[in-house]
Amino acid sequence: MALDGTILGNCASEQMEALETDFGDDDSMYVGTVITIVELQKREADGDVVRATGSMVRTRHNTPDLYRVVGILDQAKHDLLML
Repeated sequence: MALDGTILGNCASEQMEALETDFGDDDSMYVGTVITIVELQKREADGDVVRATGSMVRTRHNTPDLYRVVGILDQAKHDLLML
């Protein structure tokens, strides 16, 4: 089965719409670092029961400075935990 990119595409589109809503009128703002994190889950069927048997996480970013990437991830974690 081929991977379906619909979930990733929808998430990116929703993010861009939110950014446009919040910052679209501010010409001083621009997109800097972009980081994607995707969890891939493995499912196996045992008769009629389908269960998750494992997962892996893949990341991509457009910034050569890994310390910047780690800092941004840490800020994102902080922001999520403060909700």
